[in-house]
Parts: sequence; structure tokens; C-alpha cells
Amino acid sequence: MNVIEISNLSKSYKKLKAVNNISLSIKQGEIFGMLGPNGAGKTTTIECVTGLKDYDSGSVHIHGIDVKKELQKVYEIIGLQLQETIYQDKIKVSEICQLFHNAYKNPIPYIDLIQRFGLEFKLNSYVQKLSGGQRQKLSIILALIGNPKLVFLDELTTGLDPEARRDMWAIIKGLRDEGRTVFMTTHYMEEAEYLCDRICLINNGELIACDNVQSIISQSGIESEITFISKNNDLKQSIVESGISSNVIYNALNNTYTIYSAEDKCIARTALLLESMGIDYSKLSIKRSTLDDAFIKLTGGNCKNE
Repeated sequence: MNVIEISNLSKSYKKLKAVNNISLSIKQGEIFGMLGPNGAGKTTTIECVTGLKDYDSGSVHIHGIDVKKELQKVYEIIGLQLQETIYQDKIKVSEICQLFHNAYKNPIPYIDLIQRFGLEFKLNSYVQKLSGGQRQKLSIILALIGNPKLVFLDELTTGLDPEARRDMWAIIKGLRDEGRTVFMTTHYMEEAEYLCDRICLINNGELIACDNVQSIISQSGIESEITFISKNNDLKQSIVESGISSNVIYNALNNTYTIYSAEDKCIARTALLLESMGIDYSKLSIKRSTLDDAFIKLTGGNCKNE
């Protein structure tokens, strides 16, 4: 079941096409990631999908509800954490939680969420006094108080230290384990690889690719790099004839072979070939292409909207 259906979504600011004819479907119970550099259109897409910005053309449906026509119904089933949130001056954690709690028909007791995220000792603290990680936890608490089916997280971990980022990753996985759907934006490739069931790449307001991480890496056509050391300097032809790869380089200075191949089982086939030929070799290893590599290849490594 698709919980989000986005069809031909577009949004412009004068001459700038922030979102350009994007179509996406997001499944129930998955963590879906939208990736792209700063200025690519991620936040604008989130704001259009959640009704915070009016889009120029296209359509958005959440759990079958038309966002433009029945926005109030949408707000009853979604939770939203924005990239930048400004809180009321001199408001305490308990006060803002109570405020959000009162806004929903069937809220989750905010004390339960406060305890779950380890902020019970900050209940009487002013929000502006919280650390960056604590403020991010609070933003998730506020997004969850309404007990949403679908949670939007816009660059949740930007600016956090590595430990706080890992804490956030565990929280996001926990949301999926509860049966919630998560739509998140990020420009951290390793974050998407670790968390997301599927991702899309966006740049200059346009959708570049949409699939699981490994499929997108494969679509990029970037080859893996297999290396091994052997004093036998006459293996190139055998490797080519085996069908592993036609791109083989031998460096006589350090007796190193380098094989470039897009085949998933290239390292296994290389090992089998060397063993079958009785070749003495060492340090057989592979350097696989990454999502970073794929993103740079598919987008050209730039963002005109920045």
C-alpha cells in the first residue's frame, strides 16, 4: 500500500524552479530518503507535500487524502519535524509539550515520549537552553505527540556530532519498527545507506533516480576495483578471456593487478580463476563503488540552486 502519492509536483519562485515535475510513491512502513545537496529542492518538496507551501501544479495524496482539498485531515495523521524551528521565547519543555498535546484528539501522553527520549530531567528547562541533540529529540517528540501514521523528518541530523547522529538513527529505526512510515531528507549518503529502505536522488529540483541503495549504485555504472599482488606478470590475458573484465592493469613496480568490473561477483570469480590456475597471489581485495560515487556520477556533482 502506498501512503504517499506525488504526481508531477512543481513549485517555482519567480525564475527558480525549486521542484520540477516530481512524481513519487512511498510505501507503508518504509523509511524513504530524499537525498541531495543543499539547495536541491528537498525542503521545498517536504513543505509542498505537507501543505506548508502551496505548489504550482501536480497533486499530492497522503493515505488517499488530497493535501490541497483536505489539509486538516492530513494534519491528523502526520507528524512533522522541520529543518529550522523557532520556538516561543521563555517556553519550557513541559509547556510546549502540553501545548502540542492539547492540539490533538488522541495524543500520546507526552511524558511517555519524554522518558523514551531521555529528556525527563529537562522538563522544567527552557527550550532555548537545550543542546543541539536535545532540541532535535524534542522536535521528534513534538512530531510524535499526535500519534501519526506518517512522520516527516527534514535533515534531522544536520549539525549534530557523530554520537548524537547515531542516537537519531536508532530513533528513526524505532519509528519504523512501531509500524510508522518515515519520509526523511538528508545530504549524508552514509545516513541514507544505513537507514533507508528506498531513496531518491534530487538535484536542481529534478528527480534523478529512485530505488534501493544498491540498485541506484548499479544504475550509476561505476565499476568496482579489485586488486591483488602476484609476481606472475602474465595474467592479464587470462583474466580478460575469463570474462571477468576487459579492463585489467598490471603495475610491474609493485606486482599489483587492478581489475575494474561492474559485476557483483567479480572478486569471487577472480579468486576462483587464480586458484584454478595455481597462481600464487596475496592481498586480494575489492573497493566497491559507494552511494557518494553514484550521486556524483548521476547528478554531475553540482547543484545550480545553491
